[in-house]
Amino acid sequence: MSHGKDIKIICGNSNKPFAENVCRILGVRLSGSNVSTFSDGEIAVSLDDSVRGSDVFIIQSTCTPINDYLMEMLILVDACKRASAHRVTCVMPYFGYARQDRKAKARDPISAKLVANLIVAAGTDRVLAMDLHAAQIQGFFDIPVDNLAGASLFFDYFRQKFKGNMDDVIIVSPDIGSVARARAFALKMNLGLAIVDKRREKANHSEVMNIIGSVEGKRVILFDDMVDTAGSLCEAAKALVEKGGATEIYACASHGVLSGKSVERIEQSVVKEVIFSDTIPFSKGEPCEKIKYLTATPLFAEAIRRIFDEVSIASLFK
Repeated sequence: MSHGKDIKIICGNSNKPFAENVCRILGVRLSGSNVSTFSDGEIAVSLDDSVRGSDVFIIQSTCTPINDYLMEMLILVDACKRASAHRVTCVMPYFGYARQDRKAKARDPISAKLVANLIVAAGTDRVLAMDLHAAQIQGFFDIPVDNLAGASLFFDYFRQKFKGNMDDVIIVSPDIGSVARARAFALKMNLGLAIVDKRREKANHSEVMNIIGSVEGKRVILFDDMVDTAGSLCEAAKALVEKGGATEIYACASHGVLSGKSVERIEQSVVKEVIFSDTIPFSKGEPCEKIKYLTATPLFAEAIRRIFDEVSIASLFK
């Protein structure tokens, strides 16, 4: 038997509405599970439904509080394996610790590799994620990892927003590290590319913003994989207007981490609109009018369906 007898979808506490929407699209019921904590903070997990012989998909974004949600997912995997699940796939719309993918200085850990080891050691058979911060993280695992591309969500959104009038639109990478994904998005949109180059000339000196490429008189779409504190995003937007002469600034990213004063920074910035996918739920009280969300649930539902049916999902990477 190449796959389990049926699909069972389980979720932790990180993004239950996301899991419910995936189930609705697939036409299956979200399997019952109870994920709680004991009085001392230990996580307790119990499964309400039998998973014996099933293809189990555990949907859990490892967002804030990242360590709690990561531990929930690992314990759910262990519970499913001990209950004789045929195969367990960790569906991680947002993969936490992904930015710690290398040693930036001496005696640094590579935490993304450690997290990968924990996921494999728990008994996971496969991982499904979207827009990993660094593509090489796939190599940290000794199991298959499918890394979906969320750019198609933004492609459709901006095509409709600008009604096909894209002559004065340009894609901009907010930093050097995001050039590869911004270039791929620009090619998909058939638009030009510019880069914001941030440099610190010496310690305790203010950053100098250089713009590679012309954005004068253009409507700009800043494209990145995630927005955390929004500092880089807002600084880049300011430089594009004041130094580059851009007329309008839009931004999009797959993951809206939005820690600290990020929402306040976005509200006070020159950015007209910031678009995220719903891989991370918004948890900052009243949503900012500039922030909008697009759902990635159809993309994940299709990937889950193809994995269960043993059908290629290569087209979903593009």
